[in-house]
Amino acid sequence: MTSIPSTGPKAPLGVGGIISNSFSILFRNLVAVMIVAFIPSLIGLLFSVATNGVGLTLGVATSEPLAVGSPAMIVIGVIIQLALQGLTIALLVQLAYDAKLGQPITPIAYIAPAIKAIVPIIVLSLVIGILAGIGFALLIIPGLYIYAVFCVTTPAIMIERAGFAGMGRSAALTKEYRWPVVGVLILLGICTIGLSIVMTFLVGMIVPIIGLNAAGYGVGILLFALVNGLTYGLSGIGAALIYARLRDIKEGVSVDKLAAVFD
Repeated sequence: MTSIPSTGPKAPLGVGGIISNSFSILFRNLVAVMIVAFIPSLIGLLFSVATNGVGLTLGVATSEPLAVGSPAMIVIGVIIQLALQGLTIALLVQLAYDAKLGQPITPIAYIAPAIKAIVPIIVLSLVIGILAGIGFALLIIPGLYIYAVFCVTTPAIMIERAGFAGMGRSAALTKEYRWPVVGVLILLGICTIGLSIVMTFLVGMIVPIIGLNAAGYGVGILLFALVNGLTYGLSGIGAALIYARLRDIKEGVSVDKLAAVFD
């Protein structure tokens, strides 16, 4: 693919525009986003309950001591979470482009293209998660930078059918824009962390009121799944918009041409 040569100053990524558009698409299509993101989030939480117990998963006191799964089960849980997140973002990429173009949102229609790309999405999501995890373990910033390098891997797989070359394609697109992308990731991360903190506080209040029983725990799991769905939604939409902006800047490819791949 041939990039359009630069004839002037480097165009800005437009961090503010990406953030505002991400929230705009999220809240204007909140029901559709939750349909796409809620079920994967719920599956991940239920697996965590099965392996680590409800107390540790929800962060609430229970009548039983907190249980932590074996190292193998913890690793499996992380893999499942990353795989579910990768699949969810694959669905949300399509939703974001339809929303951006004002086209009807049809979550069921997004499933087939996502399934076709599911193997490279899951494998590369795991690789990126491991690399970013190592970076975060070092000093946080390296982890953010690594994630910025590869943050448009899933959109590249979905839009360009890049397959296992998706990481290389993401690295090429984000080149010269990685620190602005880090800025987007930090701002979105602050928002998602804020949501998680608020929800953890609410769950800690609501579950004891309902009771430390199946009903209370069920409400807590549903609330957490809703918030995780929102964070998945915001992350997926943000990745799609970063990808679209980079393609526009570097190759002159507009959003309508990107979205045409799903027609």
